[in-house]
Amino acid sequence: MVFANRLFPTPIEVAEQIWTLTTTGKLLPDLGKTLARASIAFVISMLIGTALGIAFGRVRLIDRLFSTWVVVGLNLPAIVVAIVLYIWLGLTEYALILAVICNKVPLVITTIREGVRNLSRDYDELGRAYRMSFGRQLRYIFIPQLTPFVLAAARTGLSLVWKIVLVFEVLGSDGGVGFRISVFFQFFDIRSILAYTATFILVVLILEYGIMRPLERRVLQWRTDRT
Repeated sequence: MVFANRLFPTPIEVAEQIWTLTTTGKLLPDLGKTLARASIAFVISMLIGTALGIAFGRVRLIDRLFSTWVVVGLNLPAIVVAIVLYIWLGLTEYALILAVICNKVPLVITTIREGVRNLSRDYDELGRAYRMSFGRQLRYIFIPQLTPFVLAAARTGLSLVWKIVLVFEVLGSDGGVGFRISVFFQFFDIRSILAYTATFILVVLILEYGIMRPLERRVLQWRTDRT
C-alpha cells in the first residue's frame, strides 16, 4: 500500500497536491517564470528565423553559403548549447533564453525557407501585370501564401520551446517548472512532480486550443471562403 501511494498517486491525490502547491507553494510563480522565458525565446526566435528564412529562400547565394550552418544547428544537441552558454555567461536568464533561441531558430529558418521556395510565381506575375505596389503585393500575395508555413513553424517551434526550457531549467536556474521538478526529484516526491507536470500540460492545452487553433482558423479563413 505504501508503494502504491508513494510511486503511483491517484488523480485525486495529484489534484489535491496541485491545490496545495498553488495555495501554499510556489507553483504559480514557477509557472510564470517558465512561461515568461518560453514566450520571450519564442517571439525572438520567430522574428529572427522568419527574416532569415525569407532571405534563405529568396537569395540563393545566402542559402549556399550558410545552409550548412543551419543543418549543424538542427542537429546540434540542445544540451551542449545550454552547457556551453552556461559556462560562458553563467547561470543567468540571458544564457537560458539565448540557448533556447539558438536551438529554435534553425527550425524556423528551414520551415520558412521551404515556404518561400513553394510560393507560386504566377501570383507574382499577376501582381506585376496589374502594377501592384510592393506593399499591396506583400499584403495580398506574399503574406497569405507564407502564412501557413509561419503557423507550422510556430506550432512545432512552440512545442520544442517548452521542452527545451524545462530541460535548461533543470540544468540550472533560480526557479521555474523544470527547476522545481529537479528539486522534487531529489526527494522522490512523485506526487509533486505529477502535479507540476499536469499543470504545465493544462497550460499548454489552453494555449493550443484557446489561442493557436482559433488564430489559425481566422488567418486561413480566406482559403475556406475561396473554396
